[in-house]
Amino acid sequence: MALPTVILPGYLAGASPYAEMEKGLRELGFPAATVPLRRRDWLPTLGGRSVVPILQSLDRAVKQVMQETGSDRINLVGHSAGGWIARIYLGEIPYDVHPGDSGKVCLWKAHPQVATLVTLGTPHVSQERWTKRNLEFVKTHYPGAFYSAIRYVCVAGKAIYGDRSWGNWFTYSSYELTCGQGKCWGDGITPVEAAHLDGAENLTLDGVLHSPRQGKAWYGSPAIVPVWADYLA
Repeated sequence: MALPTVILPGYLAGASPYAEMEKGLRELGFPAATVPLRRRDWLPTLGGRSVVPILQSLDRAVKQVMQETGSDRINLVGHSAGGWIARIYLGEIPYDVHPGDSGKVCLWKAHPQVATLVTLGTPHVSQERWTKRNLEFVKTHYPGAFYSAIRYVCVAGKAIYGDRSWGNWFTYSSYELTCGQGKCWGDGITPVEAAHLDGAENLTLDGVLHSPRQGKAWYGSPAIVPVWADYLA
């Protein structure tokens, strides 16, 4: 029987854009739920601040899904920043790199509960100064596909090549801020190189964009979900 699957939205995203992804997983037989975030739930994390509020929401959603389904394990899908936040959630080292988290619960040790972690367009590295503190914590304490009992699947979209032309300036800048090189392929936000992880099963999907766009394929499109869902437990 397929394990229940929890979806963690990307940075500044609420749950509603993931309804299509959730529906696709359910049609494939995976009980699926999205962490019920709203855009304003991300406001306390702006400027590279602590992502503890998001981790708390993720933990509540995971526990609720496990209780409702009676399952002792889940699959976890993290889109964009949701992917590296999920890696913090798995871990056994207190996430206490922010002074404002003093006295808060900053440790979840969720790795025994997760069978498969799928990251979709996640920037596992960044040159951007606001995100470096958080990502350095992940990179230092949980490098690569850290937990051998978990199947790590890292999915990158190869849809837009970054260059300095007028229409591609944002993409070029996003790639450069992420991996230090703007002239490369990616999903329009995250370059392929940054979306992959050492030791993981790394997939590159042609023509797949980072976020939903009318008439275009993204990670949650009906034709794309089955490709990476095939790796779920």
